[in-house]
Amino acid sequence: MATMSAVASSPPLLTASGLAFSRNDMPVFGPLDFSVQAGEALLVQGDNGAGKTTLLRVLAGLLSADAGSVRFASPHGAAYLGHLPGLKADLSAVENLEFLCGLHGQRDGHGIDEAMAIVGLAGYQEALARQLSAGQKKRLSLARLWLSPAQLWLLDEPYANLDLDGINLVNRMISAQLQAGGAALVTTHGAYAAPPVRTSTLLLRAVTG
Repeated sequence: MATMSAVASSPPLLTASGLAFSRNDMPVFGPLDFSVQAGEALLVQGDNGAGKTTLLRVLAGLLSADAGSVRFASPHGAAYLGHLPGLKADLSAVENLEFLCGLHGQRDGHGIDEAMAIVGLAGYQEALARQLSAGQKKRLSLARLWLSPAQLWLLDEPYANLDLDGINLVNRMISAQLQAGGAALVTTHGAYAAPPVRTSTLLLRAVTG
């Protein structure tokens, strides 16, 4: 079950219709109908077990929905930031970014050194990923997000493992993404859940019975 408030705009960068997912024949969420507009952040909220992470993994194509459809307006789809950093431990920070840009593309005008400076990792280009702290790995993942050509960001608890400066960094990045005509879908337990941008809310409730 879900409730949602949204600011109407057109066209949506993401449209989900009748989206549902079950695990071991037990419903996790759905059916859900929602959209994400250009220039807004959709905050996905709910208690533990309500399906927030599962929803993002379905939208990112990592899990298959049981029913419904997902449509992206951009040919680049969406960029996903999950709980795990998604880095190769024995590659340097720069090598990780080069590898990921080779797989997923790179936004025009966004360079790797610039991205590392933006996330506070200037000077760490040659550091191996396994040598970085949890917060630094998160920042490196944010640098990859910054380099992505995708207009839509799927952010699963993006404030985890970050100090106050890192939390402000995420908010600045989301603001810049929206100002550039993109959008973000953000799961949160509520802390620091309101970046200073136009937002709508998708509230997930655990399915019972």
